[in-house]
Amino acid sequence: MSETQDSYTLEYAQQLDKQDSLASYREEFYIKEGGIYFDGNSLGLLSKRAEKSLLDLLDSWKEYGIDGWTEGDNPWYYLSESLGNQMAPLVGADANEVIVSGSTTVNLHQLVATFYKPDGKRTKILADELNFPSDIYALKSQLQLKGYDPSTHLVQVKSNDGHTLKEEDIVEAMTDDIALIVLPSVLYRSGQVLDMEMLTKEAHKRNILIGFDLCHSIGSIPHELSAWDVDFAFWCNYKHLNGGPGGTGGLYVNKRHFGTTPGIAGWFSSRKDKQFDMEHDLTAAEDVGAYQIGTPNIFSMAPIIGAISMFNEVGIEKIRAKSLKLTNYLMELLKHELAGHGFKTRNPMEEKRRGGHIYLEHPEAARVCKALKAEGVIPDFRSPNGIRLAPVALYNTFEDVWKMVQILKDIMEEKKYKKFENKRGVVA
Repeated sequence: MSETQDSYTLEYAQQLDKQDSLASYREEFYIKEGGIYFDGNSLGLLSKRAEKSLLDLLDSWKEYGIDGWTEGDNPWYYLSESLGNQMAPLVGADANEVIVSGSTTVNLHQLVATFYKPDGKRTKILADELNFPSDIYALKSQLQLKGYDPSTHLVQVKSNDGHTLKEEDIVEAMTDDIALIVLPSVLYRSGQVLDMEMLTKEAHKRNILIGFDLCHSIGSIPHELSAWDVDFAFWCNYKHLNGGPGGTGGLYVNKRHFGTTPGIAGWFSSRKDKQFDMEHDLTAAEDVGAYQIGTPNIFSMAPIIGAISMFNEVGIEKIRAKSLKLTNYLMELLKHELAGHGFKTRNPMEEKRRGGHIYLEHPEAARVCKALKAEGVIPDFRSPNGIRLAPVALYNTFEDVWKMVQILKDIMEEKKYKKFENKRGVVA
């Protein structure tokens, strides 16, 4: 986007909105009047379609009772598979490689329990030091279950700057004692996109299985998991996919691995036609369904039915294109309007390396976030001094971006943030 005098005006932002082919989707969402929501990378907003699909499934319980498992527009017994089919294009997978089930951490436990098979010298798991804590907790737990000490058997690639990772450092850490690799697709703080294709190729050259946490990338950037030959992936559906708080997660298993016995078997790991035979020997599903565990949480899946329909209409490429325009515009305005106020941009500048949010650091970040909220702007604070801002393609506008920057500029110039304690809330 060219830096001209006009690009810093409200009129310019409004002109960009008039040219936006996705503008009509904003009306699909419940947006607080006068508010600006920039926290869709933590929890996406409720859409009218998601609300309707939740109410529809509630009605199916009312109408059918237990027959809701096989009756109605969205029979519960097949809902995990149905949503997996619809979600597969977002991750570049075959329909039978994706299932909506569990949660991020439960699915990670399942996948590591399935694919972490220490053998001989290969006993270690490779991760990184910038990953979301829940993933690291799960990996340490799985190592302990196998009798290994996480302090020696969890290898975490270091960051040179505390914000990003170098792919070459990750490749260098793929030594012959590594049995499994688990990495984020997009780093939750800085928004850096890792080169999943290259990392997968390098892992496979060394006969190491590799999987990715897609929590901060699904619904925001395109993926080609099957073409890249990624072994497995897992994610939540409540951030960019707008599936609702605590919404059911998703997982992908490359069809090459179909038939691998699930590490954590359960009721819904079964082949559908055998499940109610009640045999004590599991006949596992012959596709990704084998990696489900328990009974699906129907009402936590219900909003995804409506939410995913918009992604299928628009296509992830268009969403990505607008997302990049929004974050480019945001960074341009911040550079112009907030120079001298102590903000440091820590996300990658290059488009191909940047996800759907930007990451700022400021010594008064917690106070600044509280001041923004007091002015009707919802950001995301990350301890100790980080501010994440996520203008979401389906419901944020360029005018939102312009207004937010003006509000932030006023907060800094008038020192309004000093009214607040520089300390995070219970939930940040």
